[in-house]
Amino acid sequence: MKRSTDRILTSHAGSLHGTPELIQLMGERRGEAPGPEHQAIVKKAVADVVRLQAENGVDIVNDGEYTKGLLLGWMTYARTRLGGIEQRPLPPGETAGNQSITAREQRYFPDYFASIQQQGAGAFARTAVYCVGPLSYRGQADTQRDIDYLLEGMKGVGVEEGFLSALAPGTIEHWLRNDYYKTDEEFLFAIADAMHEEYKAIADAGLIVQLDDPGLPDGFQIHPDLTVPEYRKFLELRIEATNHSVRDIPEDKVRLHMCWGSSHHPHTQDIPLSEIIDLIYKVKAQCYSIEAANPVHDWEWEVFKDHPLPDGKILMPGVLGHCAREFVEHPRLVAQRLVRYANVVGRENVIGGTDCGLSRVAHPSIMWAKFRAMAEGARIATEELWGK
Repeated sequence: MKRSTDRILTSHAGSLHGTPELIQLMGERRGEAPGPEHQAIVKKAVADVVRLQAENGVDIVNDGEYTKGLLLGWMTYARTRLGGIEQRPLPPGETAGNQSITAREQRYFPDYFASIQQQGAGAFARTAVYCVGPLSYRGQADTQRDIDYLLEGMKGVGVEEGFLSALAPGTIEHWLRNDYYKTDEEFLFAIADAMHEEYKAIADAGLIVQLDDPGLPDGFQIHPDLTVPEYRKFLELRIEATNHSVRDIPEDKVRLHMCWGSSHHPHTQDIPLSEIIDLIYKVKAQCYSIEAANPVHDWEWEVFKDHPLPDGKILMPGVLGHCAREFVEHPRLVAQRLVRYANVVGRENVIGGTDCGLSRVAHPSIMWAKFRAMAEGARIATEELWGK
């Protein structure tokens, strides 16, 4: 894994806006894998987005998560790659909506959440996905396609490295209900064993595996009755499962991405980074990508003063956010954020990143402008940190 040896490198958390042709195809094929007749569109889109990342100052690039978007999106693409699961109607009175990610927050702002739920009435799914038998992995061809398209797109393009994102076991548990395994531990380790195939294929191809695990911090909102000590115990099992899932993959091929759910709400009840950072350090990943640019978590660079980054690790704080969809960060703000982290954890241990995937921002032109701002901010920070 590359680190910032003589300048601040840049990357991002994953999903990117698609090309017009790809967006049209996503609308037509959502929930279904693209057929052979569509592969040329997808492959060209991946090549285009790799080139655009390089042209807009991104050093460590990906495929925009384009093939995952063609299916069910970054969160639930794994439904198509796991065996032993089925989708069926929810029991009466239950919903599968993402409002559970704000369960703790709703106790403090009930009127606000009542108003937005009323606005979105009828929008939540009436089905859920259940594990009904032994979990297995059946996504070998899809993962190989992801790998091939990215590696092909990187040829002849001046980038430092490539990565592919994949859901971590604990975040898959967010949407996959267990109707088969006897215990949470059995269930989580079964997910880990199944997804191990995907992670290892990516690493064996020479790419970085980004484990997407917003569930690490946002589970505190989903389980509002847990105290902080109880939640830490809850996390320990999920981290054990994550480490089992990457058990024979070199640590320098693994990057962990975590955030506080990325949804738009007050976030006053997010678990503080200081309460879980020691557990995050236990994940067998060389790089930790963290949400750090929003108004709730921007200050948490201070956490690393009291909880030093372990030797050999890399920190990728979000210096670009998406909570204000239309804003483009000023390069000097980006530089300030990078320099703050570098002064605490060491300049060679910092890579500029994003809070989450920037497909959430208002328009592709804004997304690329944000990346250019990050590249310029990294240049300014490099000048300050290295004197060049």
